Amino acid sequence: MKPILLIINIVLSIAIVALIVLQGKGAGLGSAWGGGGEMYQSRRGVEKFTMNLTYILIFLFFLLSITNFFIQ
Repeated sequence: MKPILLIINIVLSIAIVALIVLQGKGAGLGSAWGGGGEMYQSRRGVEKFTMNLTYILIFLFFLLSITNFFIQ
């Protein structure tokens, strides 16, 4: 059981990294601390979907990690 959960955890982590990289359009290191100069814009369409999917996958990753911790 534990190896299956670990494989799922690895797949989730790769998917999370891919989604985060996809969301970083034009966000350089300077804009990470507010140096981008653009105003806040609400996310729509695909951007909103990828952001919500990232949140869901992070939550699942967290739950799976906690579950892996307690399974022997």
